Amino acid sequence: MTYIIAEPCVDVMDRSCVEECPVDCIYEGKRSLYIHPDECVDCGACEPACPVEAIFYEDDLPEEWDKYYDANVAFFDDLGSPGGAAATGPLDFDAPFVASLPPMNQD
Repeated sequence: MTYIIAEPCVDVMDRSCVEECPVDCIYEGKRSLYIHPDECVDCGACEPACPVEAIFYEDDLPEEWDKYYDANVAFFDDLGSPGGAAATGPLDFDAPFVASLPPMNQD
């Protein structure tokens, strides 16, 4: 099990969760952040740090955002497990589902 970052993060990417993650498993895509399912230790430190409430434990992901589970997995299909987000830095791609979304309104 792992944590999933859902729609409220798209085009926001506050990164407060990145600062709280003790194992550096939150990767930055072009429009969203992603939690590596194999590197995450399920500590939960990221969830309360998110100001837009975009992070959910896998079993608690709202049904309306269930596609973000697959998007999170897809983001790492080609990337694999680099062993820490700091080493990769911001990446210039997103999971296809996230990349296909219209720009999110940032009021």
